[in-house]
Amino acid sequence: MDACREEKLDSLLDRLEECINGDKEHDETEEWDSSSDKESVASCVDSAVEEMSDDCLDTVLDEFSDYDPADDASDGGDDDDWYPEVTPKKKKRSSLSSISPSPAKSHISASPGSVQSRKGKVRKSSVSRSLPFSITENKWKSVDEPDIEPTQPKFRPKHTPGPQLVSNTSCSPLQYFELFFSKSVMRTILSNTNEYGAKRQEGKKEEWQEISVKEFKSFLALVIYMGLLKCFSLTDYWRKSHIYSLPYPAQIMTGKKFRRICAALHLSDPKLDAENDKKKGTPEYDRLCRIKPLYQDIRDACRASFHPFQNISIDERMVASKARHGLKQYMKNKPTRWGYKLFVLADSLCGYTWDFFIYEGKVNAVESKGISYDSVMHLADERLLGYGYKLFVDNFYTSPKLFRDLLAKKIWACGTVRANRIGHSKKQAPRGNIRWFREDNLLFVEWKDKRDVLMCSTIHKAFNGETIKRNVKGADGVWAIQDFPVPAAVLDYNKNMGGVDLSDALIGYYTVLHKTQKWYRSFFYHFVDIAIVNAFILHKQTAQMNNQKPLTQKAFREALVAELAGTGPVSAPAKIRPISSTKPHLPKYISGDGTLGRRRCKICSAKTPMICVTCDVALCLVANRNCYITWHDSDRKDDAE
Repeated sequence: MDACREEKLDSLLDRLEECINGDKEHDETEEWDSSSDKESVASCVDSAVEEMSDDCLDTVLDEFSDYDPADDASDGGDDDDWYPEVTPKKKKRSSLSSISPSPAKSHISASPGSVQSRKGKVRKSSVSRSLPFSITENKWKSVDEPDIEPTQPKFRPKHTPGPQLVSNTSCSPLQYFELFFSKSVMRTILSNTNEYGAKRQEGKKEEWQEISVKEFKSFLALVIYMGLLKCFSLTDYWRKSHIYSLPYPAQIMTGKKFRRICAALHLSDPKLDAENDKKKGTPEYDRLCRIKPLYQDIRDACRASFHPFQNISIDERMVASKARHGLKQYMKNKPTRWGYKLFVLADSLCGYTWDFFIYEGKVNAVESKGISYDSVMHLADERLLGYGYKLFVDNFYTSPKLFRDLLAKKIWACGTVRANRIGHSKKQAPRGNIRWFREDNLLFVEWKDKRDVLMCSTIHKAFNGETIKRNVKGADGVWAIQDFPVPAAVLDYNKNMGGVDLSDALIGYYTVLHKTQKWYRSFFYHFVDIAIVNAFILHKQTAQMNNQKPLTQKAFREALVAELAGTGPVSAPAKIRPISSTKPHLPKYISGDGTLGRRRCKICSAKTPMICVTCDVALCLVANRNCYITWHDSDRKDDAE
């Protein structure tokens, strides 16, 4: 630091000391927390700061970065005062001196010395403990003070929430899946894969054999099948040892052909890829060029096939990968730490992935306001969604500016707040304690549970009288259930924030993700997962609307595999049984002649002349093959569950 800056800093420190110890003479017993003392010091600090340069001001701010008002409990201050947390630039040091030190301790030598030695003296002086570096006005209120409930949104969606299908009749799993992987999408992938495969085989003895639509469907069937039945490596599915001996994959496709399709799988036009690679290092380079065709089609299909209900949530999703690529991210707090990050908007009720986009890294655009702000504003598009939606986000996204801008779009929001973004008390408070304050349409509330919970909301009132049960250990060591007050914002957040987590869970049960060295193939497998789970949710929603019992996700995937591979009914769904029926289940011959018009049994696929009148399915009813009893026993079991 040059001599000029040292001189200005010395002058400022002397003036601060005069404000605290010269202008206001205090006894050791006198309280420092009076409003007049605060105003005097504040005015002195303001006048001193106005005369400082920016570098000197930064230096002084660093001097007082260790100031913690929560340590001043013995200084006569009110324990109920809340202060904003100051993020220290350096590690906190040991305990500081008292508020009213003796003149000898508080004296700062006027003799010139090194800045480092002066910094050490300042930290031990009264300045670091007495400087009111906190909110001068206590905005926080107790739960006993009434709050005004904000105006609740009028829900006006762009379309009727739920599946956006032409009819409400039940479709087959393949028909639902083809809403996302349409025949035109498959033809595009096939064309690019064949072109890329032919390019790879140039100059080799074995020429490339073009893949047909039927072979590509069989490939997809095996990809989904491998998510249902896990093996250590791809070759295990075609091994003939007595340990494995899986006949189904060999019936669909040879292992050699499957691996050949895996190696040649390509989503974009290789010619466009070559042109795009020449633009590396320039603003025109597209990092997502190799997945763009399928990426855009899947997003459009997700938005077109379903419209969210009122409660929605936005969160991140990780696609696992350890490949060396610039898109790969590391997130230490996620179950999948290494991979590609997606920002996802999902329906809170059913977990449907309505929209998403891939994070490409930091944007240097002038109009950018940070990825947490930009991602929400990009996904929560009121022109596509409509008005009156309730959005739930976590503390990565929550900010007053974002919530106010969403409210201007007539989208209400609720989310947790990071501790360093809002003032909160570090002192211990009883469990269930609630404190809050309101700024215009924004409610800030702190709730003491096992940990501190900080919330911000434009939807809720501070407290509506709700309680929550907690198992608490008493003073006598006995655990007992107790009721504690809880803000409505916490209850609604816990109920509606898990939309993306629900979607991730449905994907994780039977994920089709394979290990691959090509980053764009990781996205292909993830897009297949999104298509399957969204198709399953559409099936489930449609079945519930028709008062029918939906298939489980496992059964849905099994039926989809059979249809794609051609080993099951194509575009002819199995009859979905009603949830309950008052009619008796009676067997009946299809015709008077026992052999005329026989049908395939629903259980064993053998021919039978017998059907169930109520279920309208063909079932065997013979001594050694009583599928009729098996079918109705499983029916009663499913109803009981």
